[in-house]
Amino acid sequence: MTDKRKQNKRNPWWILGAVLFFIITKGKSLLLALSKFAGPLISMAVTVGAYALLSPIWFAVGLVLLILVHELGHVIAAKRKGLPVSAPLFIPFIGALITMKRHPKDAVTEAYIAYGGPLVGTIGALIVYAAGLITEMSFLFVLANVGFFINLINLLPIHPLDGGRISTAVSRWLWVPGLIGGAVLIIVMKSPLLFIIWALFAWDLYQKFFRYRKSGKPYHMVGVYEIDIQQLGLPAWYFSGEQHARELPFTTYSKLSGEQIVRFDWETLNFRGEMELPLQGIVKKVQLTGSERFEKDGSEQLRINVRVDYEKYENDRYYEVPVAVRWKYGFAYGGLALFLLFMMWHIQTSGVVEPIR
Repeated sequence: MTDKRKQNKRNPWWILGAVLFFIITKGKSLLLALSKFAGPLISMAVTVGAYALLSPIWFAVGLVLLILVHELGHVIAAKRKGLPVSAPLFIPFIGALITMKRHPKDAVTEAYIAYGGPLVGTIGALIVYAAGLITEMSFLFVLANVGFFINLINLLPIHPLDGGRISTAVSRWLWVPGLIGGAVLIIVMKSPLLFIIWALFAWDLYQKFFRYRKSGKPYHMVGVYEIDIQQLGLPAWYFSGEQHARELPFTTYSKLSGEQIVRFDWETLNFRGEMELPLQGIVKKVQLTGSERFEKDGSEQLRINVRVDYEKYENDRYYEVPVAVRWKYGFAYGGLALFLLFMMWHIQTSGVVEPIR
């Protein structure tokens, strides 16, 4: 009996030692893994706290989790198409977003990724609804109803909402009723956020079909590069008293994976640089906008600033979608919207929803 009591007393220390050993041996990998999710987790916590100021904590947590499920639907769809995306980032009272490191190659891919959010989000809301039926907890019906509403609003054919992106694979004419219907909803709902989204959508349509109809919308990128002056073999006076502003010769090409690369040269310094464009574009010019000398690790360096001016390339083939695929996405889009409307009507008329307290 005495030996057993001594062994039991040692057990907590043995567990603590095992945990410390794991942290020491796997700590670096663990920290790297946690660092990837630190931003999303912090933004989730901040968003929950913001909603908790205006509503019960259960509603705040449930709402953020429903938004998370919606965004994970986009992540899953993008991964299935081989497109790298960021983890969801939450913004209080706005929602959440993911960023794609590479744009879709066609409208079908864009619609597929956009549809993933409302589809998975609807499944998540259905699970909450089923849990409400099983447990008979009214707050679960409240959350389910909110989940259905969030996904329905996202199906409005308005960019950058999911419905606006799905419309590219169905018919871009859906943007017209989206523009009109969005204005009506703003009046009915009195939502400042919806007004901002609608206004950005209207401005984008104006630029696309009127202002920049004959020429692409202008964009630019700036890159900063560092060169070791000692390896250049040029006299000191060459770098003094001037900024070396000039145009640089360039070439551009696209990889098979879709990224467009701009390569430029400064022949005097035997320098060659590259810049990846965030979207397909027609490069107009590459400029050296400035340079400055500085010291780094005891050696003299030259920092140069390069600007790439380009226009967004609107490829008409991007929107070429087979008729059968258009019908497929049209039925899926309309069917999901009707199902969400039915579920919201069913919950409201069944009397299971109680006021949030």
